[in-house]
Amino acid sequence: MNSLLDFGIIPIDYTSLRSIYPAHKSLNDKISDLEKQGTIIRLKRGMYVLSPQVSKKHISTELIANHLYGPSYVSMESALRFYGLIPERVFNTVSMTLKRSRSFKNQFGLFSYISCPANYYSIGISPVVQEDYAFLIASPEKALCDQIAYTPKLQLRSIKLLQTYLEEDIRFDMDAFFKMDISVFEKCAKVSKKKTEITNIIKLLRK
Repeated sequence: MNSLLDFGIIPIDYTSLRSIYPAHKSLNDKISDLEKQGTIIRLKRGMYVLSPQVSKKHISTELIANHLYGPSYVSMESALRFYGLIPERVFNTVSMTLKRSRSFKNQFGLFSYISCPANYYSIGISPVVQEDYAFLIASPEKALCDQIAYTPKLQLRSIKLLQTYLEEDIRFDMDAFFKMDISVFEKCAKVSKKKTEITNIIKLLRK
């Protein structure tokens, strides 16, 4: 990358900025100037993104989430909203991670990360490739598993409770639900900390 514009909407770290401005004795001063000018926006310490006014491109919160803290993938209500499976707007970008749980707040909102074990993490995730960038996100099935397994105090110990939760609490697109890939739920049920709830999803799909 020879200039800031080459990054587009991809987050830029300190090392990348050093490669762009090798002649500056104080890179921190240069970064501070770029921030004051509104050229770059701080995502966290040592990580920035080109301002949309400069890049002329829409910022992807999913892409930012992947870069802020990883390995991670976007999931739960953030992924369900991305797929259009729930109608509510989401103001917190939620991701699953192999690291400890954390959260970050910046100009683009709150980014939350929930820790999960490796044998569960690897199920049902894939890259979404856009024109000039890509990010990792849960499949619709895995996002629903994460939503149910990692929402605190949520207990759906019967199919009736599960169906009420889907239809009334999160207003899930039930036509899309009944077209979901049952194999993802089966894999999750084997290692999920809420095996009963995930098994109830399988039972509801088979009704």
